[in-house]
Amino acid sequence: MYHSIEEFTVDWERESAATLGVLRAITDKALSHRVDPAGRTLGAVAWHLVLTLGEMGGKAGLSVDAPAEDAPAPASSMDISATYSRAARSLSEQVARTWTDAMLPGEVEMYGSRWTRASVLQSLVRHQIHHRGQATVLMRQAGLVVPGVYGPAREEWAKMGMPAQP
Repeated sequence: MYHSIEEFTVDWERESAATLGVLRAITDKALSHRVDPAGRTLGAVAWHLVLTLGEMGGKAGLSVDAPAEDAPAPASSMDISATYSRAARSLSEQVARTWTDAMLPGEVEMYGSRWTRASVLQSLVRHQIHHRGQATVLMRQAGLVVPGVYGPAREEWAKMGMPAQP
């Protein structure tokens, strides 16, 4: 749980940069990849990462520069990653500008219940991690090179001359 805006900002900068790296590695062709007919496409997962920043931020009282919750996904992976970059930066700026450390234990209405602002921030980070993981699995299945997130990916290990990790 976050006890200061600075704690969140440091964490958000690292996590959103990792998410942006994953989004930038998606190709236009791979956007339509899915595991099964009922599942989300890679593009839908990527766009969901973008839309949630404005959705959750807005519900928590932040004015995030992000598309509306029901905005259609762009056909370009570059557009998705650029929109994510802008929205992630806006979210961080809005938190720093409008919330204080003392406000973090305060509650806001979120999805039919009351969440502390600190819980909102924690959920935003965890949500990114969760769907970023889904995206990387879909990317591997689509034949894309997945960038390392919490350490080198196998291709990055190979470039360093290291043996493949099991």
